Amino acid sequence: MPGPHHLHWGAEALWQRLEPLLPGLSVEVLARVESTNTVLLERARAMSGQPDAPITRPGELSAAVAPDARTPLGRRSADVQPCLLVAEQQTRGRGRLGRGWTANAGASLTFSLALPLAPVEWSGLSLAVGLALVEALDPTPDPATPPRIGLKWPNDLWLVEGPGRGRKLGGILIETVSVGQRRMCVIGVGLNVRPQPHEGLTHGYACLQEFDPGASAPAALACVAEPLVRAVLAFQTAGFAPLVAAYGRRDLLRGQPVSTTLAEAAEGVAEGVDEHGALRVRCDGLHRIVGGEVSVRLRGEAD
Repeated sequence: MPGPHHLHWGAEALWQRLEPLLPGLSVEVLARVESTNTVLLERARAMSGQPDAPITRPGELSAAVAPDARTPLGRRSADVQPCLLVAEQQTRGRGRLGRGWTANAGASLTFSLALPLAPVEWSGLSLAVGLALVEALDPTPDPATPPRIGLKWPNDLWLVEGPGRGRKLGGILIETVSVGQRRMCVIGVGLNVRPQPHEGLTHGYACLQEFDPGASAPAALACVAEPLVRAVLAFQTAGFAPLVAAYGRRDLLRGQPVSTTLAEAAEGVAEGVDEHGALRVRCDGLHRIVGGEVSVRLRGEAD
């Protein structure tokens, strides 16, 4: 099978589609990197002159400005302009709560989108991103057709195998860093594309080729990049509230018994998400669970 250097990413075509939406965008492809999120966060820190500036998860953040310079394809070592960075092999990818992410060359799509962002409210961004990805990969125009890809709150994509059942297809990691008065948002995405060894994974393993035998990492990127950008820009204006119903159709947890690391809702039944993206769990009353350091599992699922 051809090595990853034979992949054709169509970076210039991607740039031509995305740059009108994100003026100043660059599109870059690296053969090998530890983490695309880390690269982009370090660039933003370098621009700020504060290499130790703290990285945070979205929640209470605000204030950003839109880019105004038109920049073509090309590598940039330090800036706060938008960037789509793709890694053909990611050696130390990170997931939520510090979990590792398996990403072998040619078998996975790993990329990060960095942009200045100033949403009215940060809560629900990972859900909006996940929804954009699954609707691009698995359009379901017929409401009677069950989706093949579902969303496990707050940031996982699963191949659905029945109510509350499935295997992990991908994940999202969103991090932010301050650059002066601006805040850079870095959205990391990992998608399994081809079958690969997966011993020891607690959530099972699913890949795009299971329902699209011709799937490739470049084709998947071409499919999701523009819907992702449009979704993030729409979220900046309107937040998560307009997406509640659409998310509900993909919600793997809804109606299922779950366990959480939140003491007051250790076990209960998931009742969907609210307009702020919080998970609702029925357990001696209704509890709202927000992201952060809380872990939620389907009952019986290994952590």
